[in-house]
Amino acid sequence: MEIAEIIQSDKEHFMTVYGGRYPLYAEKAEGIKIYSKDGKVYRDFLSGIGVNSIGYSNQRFKEALKDQIDKIIHCSNFYYIEPQAELQKKLCDNSAFDRVFFANSGSEANEGALKLVRKYFRKKGKKKYETITADRSFHGRTMSTVTATGQDKYKKPFAPLPVGFKTVPFNDLEALKNAVGEKTGAIMLEPIQGEGGIYPAKQEYLAGVRELCDEKDILLIFDEVQCGMGRSGELFAYQHYGVEPDIITLAKALGGGVPIGAFLAKEEVAAAFEPGDHGTTFGGNPLATRAASEVLDIMLADGYLDNVKKMGEYFIAELDKLIERSDNLVESRGMGLMLALELAEDLSAKELTQLLFERGFLVNAVKDHTLRFLPPFVLGKEDIDLLIENIEEIINF
Repeated sequence: MEIAEIIQSDKEHFMTVYGGRYPLYAEKAEGIKIYSKDGKVYRDFLSGIGVNSIGYSNQRFKEALKDQIDKIIHCSNFYYIEPQAELQKKLCDNSAFDRVFFANSGSEANEGALKLVRKYFRKKGKKKYETITADRSFHGRTMSTVTATGQDKYKKPFAPLPVGFKTVPFNDLEALKNAVGEKTGAIMLEPIQGEGGIYPAKQEYLAGVRELCDEKDILLIFDEVQCGMGRSGELFAYQHYGVEPDIITLAKALGGGVPIGAFLAKEEVAAAFEPGDHGTTFGGNPLATRAASEVLDIMLADGYLDNVKKMGEYFIAELDKLIERSDNLVESRGMGLMLALELAEDLSAKELTQLLFERGFLVNAVKDHTLRFLPPFVLGKEDIDLLIENIEEIINF
């Protein structure tokens, strides 16, 4: 299609949930660069909202997908699926969990985790169905996960909402303790909040939450849809803290661009599910699980995630130097290659995002004054230097 035809089709047929799209017409990509149909090239510091972590057009990844397409793309979960078996073993062997269920997205993974909590306590004969989440959190777009999300802008348009959810301030253990009641079945947290503006949990907070859950017979869920799969510099963000949840949810980078989500649980918790309690048509199919299996192999290779740590340290150090040189910037936040830059109140993150786009850089405004960076793990220092240089030129114009 010609560019004008793409735009017209979008206007006529696509539901208007994304507002104005940026004029990028993705045709191909390589490394951290996306090549637009109009000839322009963009450095992607968002990686498809944290999805393309291994970079675009990874040769090993592409060959694996082509091989799987030649074999079988989809097979019902009524039957055994070899790539699924391989992936579930790798995930469990490299984490603190014993069982896994595959879905198609982060929302579905979180929805499944919430269902597992309710079934777990029902099986124990306890009426513990409430889940406590945190302000600024984001857990998905289904009715349950949007209710769990700690941001009113996502929830209000869909009221009345499902019952069984409470929200408290993040990193505030006392507020969490005060919210716990007889019906509390789960506490669901992002170890590093993503859509909320990149806020890492405090060590003492997560340790205290784990202790509270153990004391009150509450299940702890970590939503690592965005911060998991190497984004923090470890395969899973909980590994930074030494605090193990009972359930963890994954998606985004898990499939390297092929849609897949998953939730994993400890054996005692997972055992609550019985045949017929949960299911999916597409989740865990051969293509998606082969993709995720290859992503895991790439990330688990010796030294691969070291670049996430090194580039993350370099990136945040350069952001901090930029902050020292400018009165228009407030602070940097984050871990690994999951970072944010907080702007002064007289600067608009949306406007800065637009100006950076015009210069060939893809970033994201998650708040009025917050820029989010989720670049591919193949990022280099020269890419960071170019971005910093352009941000400085824009804010000092």
